[in-house]
Amino acid sequence: MDFNLTQEQTQLSDTLRRWTEKEYDFETRREIIASHEGVSQKAWSGLADLGLMALPVPEALDGFGASGPDMFVVMQALGKGLVIEPYLATVCGIEYLKHDADKFTDLLQKAATGEVRFACALGEAQSRFNRADVAMTAKADGAGYILNGRKTVVIHGAQADHLIVSARTANGTRERDGISLFVVPANADGVSRSDYRTIDGMRAADIDFANVRVSDDALIGAAGEAWPLIDAVSDYARALICAEAVGIMQAVYETTLEYLKARRQFEQPIGAFQALQHRMAEMFVEVEQARSMAMLAASIAGSNNPEKRRHTVSAAMIRVGQAANRVGEEAIQLHGGIGMTNEMQVAHHFKRLTAFGAIYGDIDHHIARFTQQPGFRKIG
Repeated sequence: MDFNLTQEQTQLSDTLRRWTEKEYDFETRREIIASHEGVSQKAWSGLADLGLMALPVPEALDGFGASGPDMFVVMQALGKGLVIEPYLATVCGIEYLKHDADKFTDLLQKAATGEVRFACALGEAQSRFNRADVAMTAKADGAGYILNGRKTVVIHGAQADHLIVSARTANGTRERDGISLFVVPANADGVSRSDYRTIDGMRAADIDFANVRVSDDALIGAAGEAWPLIDAVSDYARALICAEAVGIMQAVYETTLEYLKARRQFEQPIGAFQALQHRMAEMFVEVEQARSMAMLAASIAGSNNPEKRRHTVSAAMIRVGQAANRVGEEAIQLHGGIGMTNEMQVAHHFKRLTAFGAIYGDIDHHIARFTQQPGFRKIG
């Protein structure tokens, strides 16, 4: 597989680098995190003006129909810039709506211009990483459904205009059959959102649905048959998270290298010490190995072969997760105690890397998932 970027992808990466350096620098980001909203409308409009919202939207609906590697480039750049806007949540919402594009043409076109933002309300208090563990119910009622239940840790749930919600229309909790997906306006009667800041500067919300009435038009696909789509889009999100983590690790590596060149002891930069040079070399290897796995996952994420997709994406989550732990911890060690202070950019990088996998599965979860795939053979 050719991991080299095309000319267009390189131009896109350079454009996003310039935008983050000019419009989303470290101090601007800190102000956004501390604000009441937790996101920036100015930054969102800037991303839309760059065409990022239209990238995953099909060309027939005024989008660009971007490939997995194209999205890898975007997420890597946004990760390096530590952008905390609801881009990934909206992209995942677009992926769900694309499954039923004829029904949701208007929403997809508005998403392409940045007019609407999405959030995916899939997790529940008891579900952890199991998206099939759905206790929320959707009862058929006339020409629609009535939703009742609670979703937890919905990333950018309070900043979204529409929610992609999983609910059970048949069978028991944890069964994959019987799960349905709905598009619910965030301001619908009966929807209440509790917004909070996460450790890495992002925003999440716990969302209650109390007798929320939606029409049949809110249903994505067929009732009770949403699991394959949830599984596929979750893997797509994992691939993009891996790309974001690679961008963060690249920034960590570069920041740490600059620090070692500037910090002096015994009348010379500490970067001149061979032991520290070896540690930087090991960090570089970790970042590059993670980059290769993340790009492979991005290339496979849209595969029509579910087994191959699950196998590759979980392998990427494992390798990128391991690299994120090692690179983040090494950077803090090389910076010393000051590396843990909020005044240092590396501390914010470290927090984001620490949260890697918190929503879509940690290393242990994906090791178990990887070994459960057909074709896996244990040696020894």
